[in-house]
Amino acid sequence: MDAIDRRILAELQQDGRLSLTELAERVQLSMSPTHRRLRALEESGAITGYRAVIDPDTVGLGFTALVFVTMEQTDRSTVPAFDAAVAEIPEVIQALRLFGDPDYLLRVAVRDLPAYQRLWDEKLSALPGTRRVASTLVMKTIVDDRPLPV
Repeated sequence: MDAIDRRILAELQQDGRLSLTELAERVQLSMSPTHRRLRALEESGAITGYRAVIDPDTVGLGFTALVFVTMEQTDRSTVPAFDAAVAEIPEVIQALRLFGDPDYLLRVAVRDLPAYQRLWDEKLSALPGTRRVASTLVMKTIVDDRPLPV
């Protein structure tokens, strides 16, 4: 990956809807080499997809909680069962497995506190293999979905 590939990635992180013509202009290449490089970046897995970034408040999901999960045990059957169960909860918008304590950090987006309580009671408290589930509420998001520094 060279400097031009990095510029392509930077431009697309800022605006994933750029046309090939606009992208080529911004990275100062003609269309054919830009297209070849873009396809190579997609095929290599450097670009994993394209998506719209949605404002959570606008769609009524402005209540965010960080959930810290400590596992009772982290063996070969418990961890995959936990991972699969978390992946099935649509309100979990990010799930990270950590070294140390806690074992997991989940970022959850819901409508409001009663919705979070229902999620906690019905799904989070029932996750397999958990010893402790604790949460903190997000007061304000300062940096979110920042482009990677390429």
